[in-house]
Formats: sequence, structure tokens, C-alpha cells
Amino acid sequence: MNIVELLKAALYGLVEGITEWLPVSSTGHMLLLSQFVTLDVTKDFWDMFLVVIQLGAILAVCVMFFGALNPFSRAKSTQERKGTWRLWGQIIVACLPAALVGIPLDDWMEDHLGSPFVIAAALVAYGIAFIVIETSREHKAERIAIERSFKARPQHFKPNSQPVAPSKAALADVDARVQSMGELGWGTAIGIGIFQVLSMVPGTSRSGSTIIGGLLLGCSRTVAAEFTFYLAIPVMVGASGLRLVKFFLKGNAFTSAELAILGVGCLVAFVVSILVIRFLMGFIKKHDFKPFGWYRIVLGVAVVAYFLIAR
Repeated sequence: MNIVELLKAALYGLVEGITEWLPVSSTGHMLLLSQFVTLDVTKDFWDMFLVVIQLGAILAVCVMFFGALNPFSRAKSTQERKGTWRLWGQIIVACLPAALVGIPLDDWMEDHLGSPFVIAAALVAYGIAFIVIETSREHKAERIAIERSFKARPQHFKPNSQPVAPSKAALADVDARVQSMGELGWGTAIGIGIFQVLSMVPGTSRSGSTIIGGLLLGCSRTVAAEFTFYLAIPVMVGASGLRLVKFFLKGNAFTSAELAILGVGCLVAFVVSILVIRFLMGFIKKHDFKPFGWYRIVLGVAVVAYFLIAR
């Protein structure tokens, strides 16, 4: 067993676990990493590995949100079980647009949209989108808060004085239409699923596109992020299954070394994903997504610069 290859697989698992859940594009990061660290494997295995390693990340979601996603829990009331089944229905329906587009166009998109410059353009475009959307939400919430405060003032209150308000990031979520998963409607769920189709373009980020969709459709950051995690389960399990089928249909079979590489990558992705999901859910309670937007822009410029120089 080549220890160096296992360490490389662990590094890929680390990057996958971090970037799969943060809205920064795991594809863009994997592309950059592959320029410096290459696995000594066949092309067929490599193409499959980049997708199937996501199963480790998905297992983290299943473990962390098992209670919320388990419709058979005895600790839940009948009404709560119905709510869980309703949530699963929304998850499945929201995944249909991506399945209808992704399955027939998977190979075409990989062949035509996998260039570094397409990925860089998507990184920058969605980075700008995050900054613009969050700024707009915060300004709107700030205006609403000031208007409410002004109306609540007594007659003798000086109109020039400014009320003390919470942070802009927290303020934007206060007036979000959807504050909890129970308030998520079918139309909103389907709308987020349509936004998920945009993630078929490499560099867009699946979590990035669905979070943006959730914010635009009136969800709080917490709801947008949590529903994004749930949507990943059928989407990534389906994508991984599709890649495995393609791998085996080409006459391939796993060697012991390949199984070890895939196993290490998935295990590291699982552990790191748990830490990252916990971090993100805590972070967005007090902060907005703009830091990720700026990071995407910087990364997109770095990708273009690197490949221009490398050429």
C-alpha cells in the first residue's frame, strides 16, 4: 500500500469536506488542487473519485440531521412525523429539476463546461451575486427597522436621533418570510430546486446556487443553508451512483489500492464535513455570506491568472 497516495486521498477528502458545504465551489478547489497534487490512478478512476468522494460528505449530513430527517422517530408526535414526510416530499420534488437536466446533459457539461475559465467566470459571477443580494437584503431590512422605530416613537422624540439597531446581517434575517423549515412552502422548495440546476455549471457551487435561491425566495440564511444540506442527499447519492455505474460499465473494477484511496478520501470528507457544517450553521446566525462572495472573486481571479501563466 502506497502511503503517499493515501495521504493525497486524505488531502482531497479535506478539501471536499470544506468546500462542499461552504458556497465556494468544490469543483474550483478540486481543479486547483489537481494541478499540484495528482493521484497515481487511471483516468476512469479519477473521474469517478471526484464525484463519489462526496458520499463521505453526505454521510455527515445524514448523521448530523438524522433526528430532523427521520420520519419514524418514536420521539416525534404524529403531527411531527407528518411534517418530516412533508419535508422529504419537498426534498424529492426540489431535486427533480436537477435530475431532469443533469442526467441527460452530464457528459456534455463535463466535456464543454469544464474549462478553468468557465469555472473562474462562475466563481466570480456568483461571488458578485452573493455580495449584491446580501447588501440588498440588509439595506431593505435596515429601512424597515428604521421605519418601525420611527412610528413607535412618542411625539416629543427628536426625528434626527437614530435608533440602536442590531447588526445588518442579523437584521436581514429578522424580516425573512421563511424563518424555519416548517414554514417552507412547496413553491419555495421547487424554486430552490430550479436554482439548483444552475450548479450543473462547474464552478457555480451546488450549495452556492441553492443558498442564493433560498435568499431570493425569502428564506433566512439558516433555512437556506439547512435545506441546501438536505437537497444534497438525493442529488449527490444519485450523481455518485451514476458515476459508479459508468465506471463499471466501462469494464473497470476496483483494485485493493483504489478501494483504500476511495475509502480514505470519503472518511476524511465525512469527518471534516461535520466540523464545517457546524461552523457554517453557527457563522450565519451572526454574519452574512459576503465574505464567501469576496473569497470566490479572489479565487476566480487566481484561477485565471494561474492558467494564463501556466500556458
